[in-house]
Amino acid sequence: MKFYYVYILRCSDGTFYTGMTNDLERRFVQHTSGHQKDAYTYARRPIILKWYLQCTDSKEAIKLEKQIKGWSHRKKSALIEEKWDDLVKFSKNYTEHGHPESRGESLTSSD
Repeated sequence: MKFYYVYILRCSDGTFYTGMTNDLERRFVQHTSGHQKDAYTYARRPIILKWYLQCTDSKEAIKLEKQIKGWSHRKKSALIEEKWDDLVKFSKNYTEHGHPESRGESLTSSD
């Protein structure tokens, strides 16, 4: 069975890079070694693998990668830190539910 991986790297500048591959170890080595000088992670090394999910369907992996790429930094952080309540909170549609600050809610979670 072939596997596909959706992954999130934390770059040295604090940004996240989200990608998809069929060989996570090889791809991480490529990111770490600076395989492509024009790649997003090249000038942002060192990088740390913060999260990944193994999939058996390449189409599902691509769909998930695109979905996560559209997320905010704090929503990706909630996923990485497994803060499921925050993940749900950061998924709210502000048009439909109003902005948390206008409802008197904090945008940051307390530990």
